[in-house]
Amino acid sequence: MKENLNHQYSKNSIKGVEILSIGTELLLGNILNTNSQWISEQLSSIGVNHYRQTTIGDNLERLTKVIKEISLRSNLLITTGGLGPTPDDLTTEAIASAFNAPLYEREYLWVEIQSKLSNLVINTETSSLRKQCLFPENAQIVNNSRGIAPGMIWTPTNEFTIITFPGVPSELKEMWKESIHEFIKTKFSDGSIFFSNTLKFAGIGESSIAEEIKDLLKLRNPTVAPYANLGEVKLRITAKSTCKDEALKEIQPIKEKLEKKFTKYIFGEDDDTLSSVIIRILKNRNESIVFAESCTGGLLSSSITAENGASEVFKGGIIAYSNELKQNLLSIPKSFLDTHGAVSAEVAEKMAIGVKEKLKADWAIAISGIAGPKGGTAIKPVGLVHISIISPNNKLKNIKKLYSSRRNRCEIQKLSVNECLNSLRLILLSYKG
Repeated sequence: MKENLNHQYSKNSIKGVEILSIGTELLLGNILNTNSQWISEQLSSIGVNHYRQTTIGDNLERLTKVIKEISLRSNLLITTGGLGPTPDDLTTEAIASAFNAPLYEREYLWVEIQSKLSNLVINTETSSLRKQCLFPENAQIVNNSRGIAPGMIWTPTNEFTIITFPGVPSELKEMWKESIHEFIKTKFSDGSIFFSNTLKFAGIGESSIAEEIKDLLKLRNPTVAPYANLGEVKLRITAKSTCKDEALKEIQPIKEKLEKKFTKYIFGEDDDTLSSVIIRILKNRNESIVFAESCTGGLLSSSITAENGASEVFKGGIIAYSNELKQNLLSIPKSFLDTHGAVSAEVAEKMAIGVKEKLKADWAIAISGIAGPKGGTAIKPVGLVHISIISPNNKLKNIKKLYSSRRNRCEIQKLSVNECLNSLRLILLSYKG
């Protein structure tokens, strides 16, 4: 049974929307909170202002208190989690408590729950499942077609509405699509949308970019915001407009200005990765590539094969972690290794030449370094990485990096992979053959 979700609600004056994620498991880090991220994206797509997210554990007193606080500063609260049958599922009870509202059982919901669980033997008098049928008197029930815990839309005061969802992502998304998207769009959106285009940078730091675009960072619409990840920086350009096409028109001049200023550093946008960009370039050139890895232990190969289309350009790699395998698989003489050391420009060159010849590819990248935390010396400290890239005409490009000793092993490996891919990208852009 579906209830009419529109009949008693009038258009709200927009003060803001908040998301409240409920569950001690979220605070303990046992579960990654993907629900808030997903809801945020949906709100942005319909132009709804979203100001704050809160995560709280399964505690009735604290939960009741935070709901009261949110009701005083926002006009829409979206909750996830805490709608199940167990004693620590307290969302509906806390919401009712915050507004001194009694709870009433919806008998038809109990019939529906039993029908959904017809393969189980349920004690209809004592089952804890019945608590999922309790709601404030005027709450509108939101059907859960993928689970047994329904949600609700309830307006306890004239300017405050609560929408509840279960914490299971698949159930939440289906309920949003079936009932909530249109309700929020109609009652809380001013008809605009937020649309973002993200440019991705490599080989330059966030602070350097920010220093160059101080004027753009002050814009109100579109807005420009930098975000730094390990080995790359993102600039998100966001416009609020009536539709996607209009938003793109607002974004385009900013995008063109950034592309002109940072031509060599921008490697892609939105869902692009360095690996996907490399695959695209090599595919267009009808060329192949192979890797010889030591300190990265296959991470470089993994980064390529994680992308769709990798098989069209990537032939394979050799993980020659030990000196023995460098000798046997890459044909590097022991005397050469003894003279130069495994972590050296000379050995990286030999690795690149060896893997290119053995695996018969157009391009090859070799990498050898000291990822730590041990193994470094005064001459060759932890964080020292040598990369060698060899082209189809056998021209070699050597790169030496010395990453901070404050970086951990995984960070050094990831940064080394990014350096390999970005260096190859720059070479490919200027390579004439």
